[in-house]
Formats: sequence, C-alpha cells, structure tokens
Amino acid sequence: MTMASVPKVVLGLIAFAIFWVLAVFPAVPFLPIGRTAGSLLGAMLMVLFQVITPDDAYATIDLPILGLLFGTMVVSVYLERADMFKYIGKLLAWKSRGAKDLLCRICVISAISSALFTNDTSCVVLTEFILKIARQHNLPPTPFLLALASSANIGSSATPIGNPQNLVIAVQSKISFGDFLIGILPAMVAGVVANATILLIMYWKLLSVHKDEEDAGEEAVVEEYDSHRFSPATMSHFSSLNSQEWNTHLEAISVQNSPQHILRNRSIAIASESNGVSSSPFDSARISSLPRDGINGVPSLTKEETSPTSSSATVDTLIHPSERKNNFIIRWKRVLWKSCVYIITVGMLVALLLGLNMSWTAITAALALIVLDFKDARPSLEKVSYSLLIFFCGMFITVDGLNKTGIPSALWDIMEPYSRVDRASGIAVLAIVILVLSNLASNVPTVLLLGGRVAASAAAISKADEKKAWLILAWASTISGNLSLLGSAANLIVCEQAIRAPNLPYTLTFWSHLKFGLPSTIIVTAIGLTFIR
Repeated sequence: MTMASVPKVVLGLIAFAIFWVLAVFPAVPFLPIGRTAGSLLGAMLMVLFQVITPDDAYATIDLPILGLLFGTMVVSVYLERADMFKYIGKLLAWKSRGAKDLLCRICVISAISSALFTNDTSCVVLTEFILKIARQHNLPPTPFLLALASSANIGSSATPIGNPQNLVIAVQSKISFGDFLIGILPAMVAGVVANATILLIMYWKLLSVHKDEEDAGEEAVVEEYDSHRFSPATMSHFSSLNSQEWNTHLEAISVQNSPQHILRNRSIAIASESNGVSSSPFDSARISSLPRDGINGVPSLTKEETSPTSSSATVDTLIHPSERKNNFIIRWKRVLWKSCVYIITVGMLVALLLGLNMSWTAITAALALIVLDFKDARPSLEKVSYSLLIFFCGMFITVDGLNKTGIPSALWDIMEPYSRVDRASGIAVLAIVILVLSNLASNVPTVLLLGGRVAASAAAISKADEKKAWLILAWASTISGNLSLLGSAANLIVCEQAIRAPNLPYTLTFWSHLKFGLPSTIIVTAIGLTFIR
C-alpha cells in the first residue's frame, strides 16, 4: 500500500492520537469523556478528515468479532446462573496453598479455557470472579488480573479458535487444526510457565501473606461461594438493606410469630440451601432474629439443627410431605436445567473445535439458552457490556483509518528484506515488526496486512518455511497483545469488567500493565519462538 497524501497522513495521525490518549487515559482533565466515547470520537474524526469514507467505515466494523463477543457474554450469564463459577471457585480454593498457588492456578485455568473458548470468553467469565476472590483473601487484584489477561492471550495462541487473528491465519494458510495445535502447543506451554514465573518474581512480596490470613480468607471464600452468585458482566450479590426496608422487615417478624410460620420459614431456608440456591436476606434475618428460648413457647432450633448439614431426619420432621415433594421437583428441575446449560455449552465447544463459524456458533448457543430458560430474556441481556461492543466499533474504524494512511505498510516494506524466516536474525526482526504493528494497529489488522507478504516471502524458501512463517505470525501477533493495555481485546475486557464491577470496582492502569507487559512480552515471545516448528 502506497503512502497517502501528506494532509491525509497528518490528519489520520491526529485522529489516531486522540483515540490513543482517550483509550489510555479515559478521564483526562481536558476531555473526560471516557474510553468508549473516545473510540467513537476517533472514528468520527477519521471520517470527517476524509481519511476513510463513510461506506468504508461501516464495512471495516468486524461483525463476526462483535457477534462472538456478544454471544459469549450471554452464554457466560447463563453459565453463572448454572453455578459454573461456584465450581471454578471451589477448584481454585480447594486445598489452596496461598496466594502464589492461586496465581498459578489462574494462569493454568485461563490458558486452557482460552484455547477452547477464546481468550475473550475466559476474560468475560473470570474477571469479576477473580476480583471477588482477591478481596476475600485480602490480596491486591493487580497480579491476578494480569495473570488472567496475559495467560488468556498466551493460551489462545494454541488453537485456530483461540482468537480472531488465529482464525484468519488458519483460513488463509489452510493449516489444519491438528497441525496448528501441534505447531504451537509446546510454545504455549513454555510461555505459560515463563509468564507465571515473571508474575511471581515481580509480585512476590505482595503475594506473601500470613498463613492465618490465608486460612481465614479461604473459609470466607467457601462460605460466599454458596451464598453469592457471580455474573460476568454484572456481578449479582446481596446489597445491604436500607433502614426503611429493615424497619418494615422487623415489623413483619413481630407479627409472624406463630409456630407454624416459624417452622415453615426454617424448612424453606433449609430446603433452599439443599437445592444450592441462596436464601434471601429476609429469610436469613427471620432465622437469625429468633430468640434462643423460642417464641410463644416453641423452642428455637439450635444452629446444628438449622444447618444445611444436619441430619435428614430433622429436616423431614419440619417439612410437610407436600412441601417436601414440591422441593424435590424443584430441585430436579434445576438439576435438569443446569445439565442442559452445560450440554449446550459443550455443544458450542464441539462446534468450534469442528471449525464452524465462531460468531454464529456463539450466538446460536446464546439463543438456545434463552429459549431453554423460557423466561423474559431482558434481565440476562441487560448484563451484556454494550459499551464494550461500541468501543470495538470505534476502534475498528480508527485503526483502519491508520492503515489507510500507509504508515504500517511502509514500515513492512522497509523491514521485509531483513525478516526472512530461514535464519535466527530474520525471525527476530520479523517478531519485532509484528510486535510493533500489532500494538499500533491491533493484531487482527496486522495479520491481514502482513499475512500474505510474510507467507510469500517464506514460500520462496520452502514449503515448510511458509508454514513456519504463518505459525510465527500467529504466535507473535497474539503474544504482542500482552505488551500494553490496548494490545488485545482480552486486556480491554479485563479492564472494563473490573471497572464496572458493582461494589468491587478496580482500575487496572495502563502503566501497571506496561510495567509487567513489556518484559513478559519480550521473554515469552523469545522463548516460544524456539519451540515453533
């Protein structure tokens, strides 16, 4: 691609610079409009400056990526309702040996899930959950969020379905799923190990906590897994009651003091716990507010008798046979619904492994879950981060405008003679070029821009070198996303989801990410290149 005219290049750089500043510093004093509005402003300036036409701006929006992100967000909401995150939480907390062990578990789980469900999905699902568990352990969230985002990027490099740029490479290169996996899997495993090691070295002091604090945190985690629900887009958990609600509730308790009412409330609370459904704050307050010596001559039950782990005989004596039958039916309906949610999710995974269209597969799974739920889908759809989808729309237009200036292409034309894959120096130069362009123009446009040229240059050497060049492009463009906060969609998802977490908001800053991302990207990329064949 030839360079555009000087005015167009200058105006394109101005528009991109505004987008970059607002994306990195969403609350700058002179224009505190936020990251989403900043991306739209950059896109609008690209059109107003005539760097890109309105029709081209619409065409450059990558609908498959947006569809994939939307579908996975909806699927993650229903997985949350099916208690998947509670099981993941128990897996992370089970026999945990401290913060360092937790960080390593996050790295492994994030990498594996990203290879199978894409890195975006892993970050959407796990971000707020990791914030929750870090708070419960009284640990700083930064190393765990960095572990999630960076390991998700590294893990996604192993398969063609791990991220959008790998999908583009697999389609253009015609490399089979098996060959792709075999070619990059060793590099991915080595990269995850190296990345976890870097995190441990950098945050060793922050992760060093007293054993008694860890044990207390673990007990709290196990307890809250059973009493809280997690939502990837908006965490749903009990908020504190205001004074008016509490006074009204106390009045209700004072009149609801018949023996039958007391036993019924207790039986409902116990049945709810046995069903794996959290009782409401009102139900909990009813039980906890009862005096130990009883009401109206009815002895109050002990803690052991009201515990979900008490003997079934005690529960049976409290619950009426008809209520016990209804509870049994409700319990098995929920088990059946949860099983269907997991089956649909596994079916989506199988379809992705078979190479079906990623975005439509995710959207189909999301709609299947909505229909299966047989309820108004508005509450679930309201948990989708639409601001994130809008941000990507503006970013696609802004980045494409930068590409049309010809600057990224001119950089490749200069470096191409030194980027041959038949020697180590050429591989190093190629990796550097990919890293720079991926962070300037994002990894998907970089792959679209360089893919054909890199393959043609390597094909002139040998067929094996052509395949190796494609795999190097996949590895370097994916790992380059760990360099800065704007390097990949996974980083932005973690950042946005962390900011939006109700009662648990946390801002992962650009500089805190760069401090870790720069050495991690260089070391992991270099180690992985030695394993790619």
